[in-house]
Amino acid sequence: MSKRTSENVSNSIEIPDPTNLMGGGDEEEVFEGSEFDSAADDTPAVGGDDFMHTDDFRRMFVGFAMVDTLVAMRWLDRKWHTVVEKKLIEFEDEPFGEIIVHGGNDISNIEAVSAARRGRMEQVTNVVFLLNITKVGDFACRLASNLVVVDIPEGITIIGERSFMQCSSLKDIKFPKLLTHIGVASFFDCSSLERVDLLHTNVEALDNYVFMDCTSLRAMKIPDSLQTLGRYAFSGCSKLVPSDIKTYDSNAVVAHLRSIQ
Repeated sequence: MSKRTSENVSNSIEIPDPTNLMGGGDEEEVFEGSEFDSAADDTPAVGGDDFMHTDDFRRMFVGFAMVDTLVAMRWLDRKWHTVVEKKLIEFEDEPFGEIIVHGGNDISNIEAVSAARRGRMEQVTNVVFLLNITKVGDFACRLASNLVVVDIPEGITIIGERSFMQCSSLKDIKFPKLLTHIGVASFFDCSSLERVDLLHTNVEALDNYVFMDCTSLRAMKIPDSLQTLGRYAFSGCSKLVPSDIKTYDSNAVVAHLRSIQ
């Protein structure tokens, strides 16, 4: 075993011969006072430069590195979603056959019924919801006439007005538990819709015309949390609400729905 020393330095550092160490090719430095030095004291050296070579220091260094990495990954994830949401506001960036619901997707009625939008929505068969959004935007999926199934993810609390209006092939909708509000005419004229189950949600308000002219609707489950039912919410739903109940009488409609669910 060879030694190297420095002038005016009291500690000596021993460099082991790699071929003489147990395990063969370990090139780790051995300090005077370690278990590899037979002439050393049993008490290991602490403090000073020696701490930089201890297992405690290595564990601390790795820990800091992991925390920094996780923070960086989370920051990049947020930035990625921000960039994607901004990019997807452009209509032509959506994949063929899909409509993408993102944080800034309220659109105007004029845009929703434009010739370009109508042609695009006729091709839509799938709705993709980006992460970290709480609302399905106004008019977001209006006139998606070939859309059959929608699975609205957890985290969304509001379905905007006319968001699924005139989705004439829509048959199955899964609503999130934390949903609290369904806007005006959200499912107006969804003529293939037969069943709606809101029993497991926190819905407090169903706005005016929300299920108007859903002519196939025959089963409706509403939660105890429902406080407000808009006028004509079920007008034209003759298979659900009998003709002797006026659909502008919200109290009568709610009483009937509770009696049959």
